[in-house]
Amino acid sequence: MAKIFKWVLVAALAAVLLLAGVALVLQGWVSSDGFRQRMEREATAVLGLPVQLGGIEVALWPLPAVALNGVRVQTKPPLTLARLELRPGWLALLRGRLEIATLVLRDAVLPQQAIDALLLSLQKRKQSTFTGPGPEAKRAPDAEPGDAEVAVTDWLPRRALLQGVSWTNLKGASTTMDAELRLGGDGLLDDASLHVVKGNLQGLRGRLQREQAGQWALRIEVGGGTVAGRIGMQEGAPGALALVLQGQLETRGVEVSALTAPNRPLSGKLEASTTLKASAATTAGLVEALRTETSFTVKDAVLNGMDLVKAVQTVGLNRGGQTRLDTLAGQVQSQGRAAQLNNLVASSGALSATGQVAVSATQVLNGRISVSLGSTVGVPLVVGGTLAAPEVTLTRGALLGAAIGTAMMPGVGTGAGMELGDRAGERLKKLFGR
Repeated sequence: MAKIFKWVLVAALAAVLLLAGVALVLQGWVSSDGFRQRMEREATAVLGLPVQLGGIEVALWPLPAVALNGVRVQTKPPLTLARLELRPGWLALLRGRLEIATLVLRDAVLPQQAIDALLLSLQKRKQSTFTGPGPEAKRAPDAEPGDAEVAVTDWLPRRALLQGVSWTNLKGASTTMDAELRLGGDGLLDDASLHVVKGNLQGLRGRLQREQAGQWALRIEVGGGTVAGRIGMQEGAPGALALVLQGQLETRGVEVSALTAPNRPLSGKLEASTTLKASAATTAGLVEALRTETSFTVKDAVLNGMDLVKAVQTVGLNRGGQTRLDTLAGQVQSQGRAAQLNNLVASSGALSATGQVAVSATQVLNGRISVSLGSTVGVPLVVGGTLAAPEVTLTRGALLGAAIGTAMMPGVGTGAGMELGDRAGERLKKLFGR
């Protein structure tokens, strides 16, 4: 028994020494300037954008991998990766086929502009590789065999780990996250997990799991509550857009301000039901094409930057302050970054309000609300400004009506005059078409 153990130990030691020797040889080869420059050329050819590599090494711990350090894709602004590890699938490698089993990405900075530029470059490269529509497409004469297949399919990892990856939106706000993704044999997600460690949604945790073909279960923990439901994605009908996304989500007990940071126009606990749908030619286009319809209620709501009580009492321009509400309810329809809030109903003690407000893609507000305070007739207000700095003013018709009503019946006539003046103003608008 001792002899067997001894021979096993010797064999294991020999294997370790052999592996170390191979690793040293590989390290000397891949760390050379010639190999690095060759890899830069290959990566540039695949992505269609200039790529710079700070260095390449063979890593043995915790698992054998090829590591790329200081990766820089020359988009504007640049896309940078501090370290990218590629761990091969050993069974596939023994069969003579390169397959990336695991990709590990550390300390990357991914600006949205850079991502858009990279996706556009890949799309152009795919179009230049093949000519003609659909299955009858032919390979371009100057395209290398396997170009598109290698770029899109063979290089997809079966598992990806993201550590300290920062995404920067078009306004410069950055969100840093850790994530893990696993892909199925068809190249689609089997499951994914996400943790936001820094940024507007700090603390958010999400999980996506495939239940069946084209269907995933989604659960997000954010703002002390949850967003959960199912989403589906499938190919569109022949002749239609390539991808169709749809889903149904339920929001329970989420603090609204956690979803809108750094702007916090509203706080309170959100209960909502949302349906979503999008059709686009690419996955990147699904975000802009996304349409949602939501019915919501916010309990113990606080409107920040807007004091509706003061707006009614002063009968004039109001900026700043707060409005506390027992409940706020309504419907939201959105497309891309723009939203329309309809059938808004708010109440708190003697205060009640109804109306609708539009939020543009640039977060500019435009709407009308009617506010009643105790026995005061509904005061018509125009909502303007932005999410970060909202403001409310009386409509022009209401201002004129308030002046006339005050002159005729001081005190009592002010509210009635505002309402009548606003109605008259709206009728004149319709009459003259403006």
